Amino acid sequence: MKKLGLLVVLVVLGVGVWTTQRDASWWPGSSTTTSSEITTTTAPVIAPLSGTVDSSGLSATRPALTIKIENTPDARPQWGVDQADVVYEEIVEGGITRLAAVFQSKIPGRVGPVRSVRRTDQAIVWPIGGLFAYSGGAPYAVQSIQAAPVAIYSETSAREGMFRDHSRYAPHNLFAVPAKLWLHPGTPTPPPALFRYRAPGDKTGGKKSGGFLMGFRSGYATSFRWNAVTKSWDRTIFAAPDITATKVRISPKNVVVMWITYKGGVGVMGAEGIMVGTGRSMVMTNGRTIAGTWSRSSKDSRVIYRDRKGVEINMTPGQTWVELAATDDPVTLFPVN
Repeated sequence: MKKLGLLVVLVVLGVGVWTTQRDASWWPGSSTTTSSEITTTTAPVIAPLSGTVDSSGLSATRPALTIKIENTPDARPQWGVDQADVVYEEIVEGGITRLAAVFQSKIPGRVGPVRSVRRTDQAIVWPIGGLFAYSGGAPYAVQSIQAAPVAIYSETSAREGMFRDHSRYAPHNLFAVPAKLWLHPGTPTPPPALFRYRAPGDKTGGKKSGGFLMGFRSGYATSFRWNAVTKSWDRTIFAAPDITATKVRISPKNVVVMWITYKGGVGVMGAEGIMVGTGRSMVMTNGRTIAGTWSRSSKDSRVIYRDRKGVEINMTPGQTWVELAATDDPVTLFPVN
């Protein structure tokens, strides 16, 4: 009887081990240690600001890095914009636009040209914190970003984190080096997510779309056309494809139009984009246009985009562009091809 009991125990233990190993083999990304009969599962790291899998795992260990980037014809070609997780296009003086690009999941070699801070920037970075890099700015704009929960680095304080490319002429030749800037501390690490993301196969909602023209003023109108091959939105500005210095077409997975009020006047020096409250929005994702609203209860909280039924819109994992349009800036939808 003792031998029979021992045999039964061994059989039960063997079945338990086989079941664990069999189940583990069906779990993506899991690993099984058969020598000690211990099963370990490693969950993939999801980059918080893009919703994509980060095979390096580094997005779990570093803060957000927001860099101000010039968007004039003289700034082209730009560096590194294609590798940002989120890009905000804001209106500044004269009605031209400037970019605030947020990096976290990828490390481009250089980013720029780097330009000056504006009052709207503090509202952009408040919920994610981290680091903020810029060339300089008017005293009122610098004071504004100093009030935000970010560690700030200008050309004079960034040291090896910025350099001048003398093949270009100033002021269009200042570039940031993210790897060097990330040597400085920043909190929180990692940043909280700004969006919710849809899982593969989830319904998107909205209507099929060929893209749209964002009617920014002063010759800065920009368009995004749906590319069914890459399943992203090809960007065009100044009547030409928006292509980086590394020959990459800017083509985000999501484009958001967020109509806001510019306190002080649209295109007026010292104006500030108001990003707390509510307003109209339009989200372009997965080849579809979803009209709705945006809302944000405080600077500390993220902006939430909802459809007309009040349901939060899920983005496609990947890069997101946010167009900070003035309340009367027009949008023209393109037909579906």
